[in-house]
Amino acid sequence: MQKPPKIPQSVLVVIHTPPVAGRMDVLIIERADRAGFWQSVTGSKDRLDESFTETAVREVAEETGIVVGSPGVPDVPTVPAGALRDWHHEIDYEIYPVWRHRYAEGVTRNTEHWFSLEVPAGTPVTLAPREHTAYLWLPYEEAAAKCFSSSNREAILQLPARLAASHPGEPQ
Repeated sequence: MQKPPKIPQSVLVVIHTPPVAGRMDVLIIERADRAGFWQSVTGSKDRLDESFTETAVREVAEETGIVVGSPGVPDVPTVPAGALRDWHHEIDYEIYPVWRHRYAEGVTRNTEHWFSLEVPAGTPVTLAPREHTAYLWLPYEEAAAKCFSSSNREAILQLPARLAASHPGEPQ
């Protein structure tokens, strides 16, 4: 059975540890279908009426095993719903030609909505092996430099300022 075409509306979730003395690590994951392509959590809506927040929560769980906002389950890393921050920021970009076959004919652009998710240092990660083969926790500047997507790099580099804006007066 053929999968329905992907919806050209997606999320980018930058997962990071709490900023401590100017240092903050960011999780990046390597794509299974493209060795050396490192990125943050990304994914498309499953349904047109799925909210971007629902998409972000689902994609984080699917791609990393981290559950956002659910009651604790033994051996499942869970973070409070408030740890997910909606940046209320969207970009529109051209879909890489290699992945256009996943969308309806003629679809060449995607709208991506940005989030960040703060998790405790040492949060375990369980990858979806069909999607990703490896993960790294790196200082945010190094994580940004390793990402293949310029918009993903930009989102990671914006992280300190976004966090400072959402918590004015708190040391970063």
